[in-house]
Amino acid sequence: TRSLLGVFEEDATAISNYMNQLYQAMHRIYDAQNELSAATHLTSKLLKEYEKQRFPLGGDDEVMSSTLQQFSKVIDELSSCHAVLSTQLADAMMFPITQFKERDLKEILTLKEVFQIASNDHDAAINRYSRLSKKRENDKVKYEVTEDVYTSRKKQHQTMMHYFCALNTLQYKKKIALLEPLLGYMQAQISFFKMGSENLNDQLEEFLTNIGTSVQKEMDSDVETMQQTIEDLEVASDPLYVPDPDPTKFPVNRNLTRKAGYLNARNKTGLVSSTWDRQFYFTQGGNLMSQARGDVAGGLAMDIDNCSVMAVDCEDRRYCFQITSFDGKKSSILQAESKKDHEEWICTINNISKQIYLTENPEEIAARVNQSALEAVTPSPSFQQRHESLRPAGQSRPLTARTSSSGSIASESTNLAALSLDSLVAPDTPIQFDIISPVCEDQPGQAKASGQGGRRTNPFGESGGGTRSETEDSILHQLFIVRFLGSMEVKSDDNPDVVYETMRQILAARAIHNIFRMTESHLLVSCDCLKLIDPQTQVTRLMFPLPSVVLYATHQENKRLFGFVLRTSGGRSESNLSSVCYIFESNNEGEKICDSVGLAKQIALHAELDRRASEKQKEIERVKEKQQKELSKQKQIEKDLEEQSRLIAASSRPNQASSEGQFVVLSSSQSEESDLGEEGKKRESEA
Repeated sequence: TRSLLGVFEEDATAISNYMNQLYQAMHRIYDAQNELSAATHLTSKLLKEYEKQRFPLGGDDEVMSSTLQQFSKVIDELSSCHAVLSTQLADAMMFPITQFKERDLKEILTLKEVFQIASNDHDAAINRYSRLSKKRENDKVKYEVTEDVYTSRKKQHQTMMHYFCALNTLQYKKKIALLEPLLGYMQAQISFFKMGSENLNDQLEEFLTNIGTSVQKEMDSDVETMQQTIEDLEVASDPLYVPDPDPTKFPVNRNLTRKAGYLNARNKTGLVSSTWDRQFYFTQGGNLMSQARGDVAGGLAMDIDNCSVMAVDCEDRRYCFQITSFDGKKSSILQAESKKDHEEWICTINNISKQIYLTENPEEIAARVNQSALEAVTPSPSFQQRHESLRPAGQSRPLTARTSSSGSIASESTNLAALSLDSLVAPDTPIQFDIISPVCEDQPGQAKASGQGGRRTNPFGESGGGTRSETEDSILHQLFIVRFLGSMEVKSDDNPDVVYETMRQILAARAIHNIFRMTESHLLVSCDCLKLIDPQTQVTRLMFPLPSVVLYATHQENKRLFGFVLRTSGGRSESNLSSVCYIFESNNEGEKICDSVGLAKQIALHAELDRRASEKQKEIERVKEKQQKELSKQKQIEKDLEEQSRLIAASSRPNQASSEGQFVVLSSSQSEESDLGEEGKKRESEA
């Protein structure tokens, strides 16, 4: 509006400059006509006085005198005509243009100054109102400041409407200011020439008269309509002068995907000092634009796609909220004028952050999302009704359901329809909106078992190690950017509707409690585990062992949402095992993350099968090696026995004659070794 006002003011300035030039030109005509009339009268007077002149060399010349007397009469008549023409020019030409110059153009300048003063008074009143203390509220001061805002805003609005009316009327008065002096000039000339001739064009005079009449009628009609519009606007705009309207009369619209209005922006000027600048803000697609007073167009203030917004307390000011970009590198604190604007700005930016504006009917989608969030706290009569819009029609459970047959899927769906809500999510289950480390708390030895033992220690339970981890040796390494939405304990972990129900409850709780901030992390998918890594410090926030991830799924309608169920020891249930469902938001990569987890589990399964086969093969090789050692031992025993036999035979030959009655007696150990040797030979032959 101010940019358009600048165009009208520029046009008014151009009109003023042009009319000044035209006034000077017509004033020259008027001066020339006066000079012509005076010169003609002087000529007539001089001609009359000719006979009174005494020329030294001239004699009396009655013809010349009578001729000059006749010329004097004609010129005197012409002088009278010129005098009449001068009077008509003064009345019909100079008076209208002088009135337009002195009255209308000066009125525009005066209204411009008054409007500027009213605008400055309104800005000062708004500034005082914005500085009202939130903690130390004084009803008297608040009433005075509010009344000041009401009075200054009403004064500004009324002055603005009169100023705009004057600018609009100037467009018609410009025509009158141009045509009326010309009409007067032409009428004066026609009257002047009619004195000498009756054959002047009467049609031209009638045509010019008709033009002046029609323009005057059109201007009168538009001025009357504009005056009626001003009166209607004054009546309709009276409640809008109050800076903080009653919410019961002006309810908050939470389904907006576009909004515009004035906000106070906080700008830091030092370490602890800051200033607040009032600018006009508006949303354009996924961008928040700002426009300072006097600018022709707005500039980009922040990209609000995937951003987070929340109400904050800042410098004892009311109605403040903070917008943080999706990467967390840029944030801005803004102050709304009223509680209604404060809530509508937060809801609008939240709807834009969810990219609802990209749909065909953004307000309808936003209304449906907000309605679902409001109804989320009330249990539905049946599970089927609760998931009529959210549960995918043909999507199967990841990993297990993907490998099952169609008959098993049908049976699971039949059984799922009979489940109640309590069989999926434990009643009165708390929701955690911030990242904690239940894996490291419940399984303190998990980090050591996975080789995360010697890098460095951090509050989330990660311990570092000098050896290379199994995750680094893993075949699969995929990194995704995710934002943690929340987690809660669930009762069931054998169907994907558990994940859908958890998504619905967490999103509903965030919408109801106005929790919009999300922790961004890097999700590393490997064949051993899932890791949540801090993008700034590269510290592992959470580690989920892959065998403990028993279920994972992505939302069918919103592909950015996905979740998985982790089976851990302990928990709120009486049994030793409990299941916790974690919900995340990604950059349209929910299905890709689930596919990556499924691929990791398949690779881990094949690796486990290969490991078992390798261990079995090693066991067989160990048995064979043991048998070989036993065979070698038996052969050695046989060789020893043969050597002993040869030695005994050699020692008994020289004394054979003298010792015929003697016998060689083998020890019990040697006999046992010989028996073992025979058994070894049998085993060798059998082998």
